[in-house]
Amino acid sequence: MEKNIYLVPVSIIIAGALIGGGLWIGLRNLGSAGAPGAIRGEEKPKDISMRPISKDDHIRGDAKAPLTLIEYSDFECPFCKRFHPTTQQVLKEYNGKVRFVYRHFPLTQLHSKAIKEAEASECAAEQGKFWEFVDRIFEITPSNNGLDPGELPKIAEFIKIDVKKFSACLASGTYAKKVQADLQDAINAGAQGTPYSVLVDAKGGRTPISGALPFENIKAIIDSKL
Repeated sequence: MEKNIYLVPVSIIIAGALIGGGLWIGLRNLGSAGAPGAIRGEEKPKDISMRPISKDDHIRGDAKAPLTLIEYSDFECPFCKRFHPTTQQVLKEYNGKVRFVYRHFPLTQLHSKAIKEAEASECAAEQGKFWEFVDRIFEITPSNNGLDPGELPKIAEFIKIDVKKFSACLASGTYAKKVQADLQDAINAGAQGTPYSVLVDAKGGRTPISGALPFENIKAIIDSKL
């Protein structure tokens, strides 16, 4: 009888550990497309539904470049922070051959601050300083929801835009719908974590790239499309 007394509590502990572990893994995978175990470039043909590039997009590089790298990103994702210099290297190495498009995919369940940071970048764009904002926030954020919201006006000051106008824009929520539209587009395109990118070639072919791939891997994919 004494042995049976412990059977139920032990079984509950084991079941709880399994459920807890599964939940932790699920959350980890959601925001860890760039984790070492999940880094991958998917080169198999895949039907990717995403909105066409327009004047409302943020485009860096030659607008007439034959290849377009579209990234769905989260300002509080550590792997997005790691991947950002890679995108800059791509533009430098493939000047005139690749253009870069940034779209928002804030993982709000993990990074509650990311959505306002995304809106803040749009407020900076209103004053013509989107890319300066993006470069700066990735430079200073500790990631994983660690950036103090009080740093956003300081970024605005650093990139030399009107801080009062920026702050009023951010408080108004003017760009909340635009950020949500990007988020939905990311889901439609097959994004399951960040960073998630799609390389669009001259014929309209789309190659999904999941995770913070090193430059050498991105280069191999780009070279195969030129």
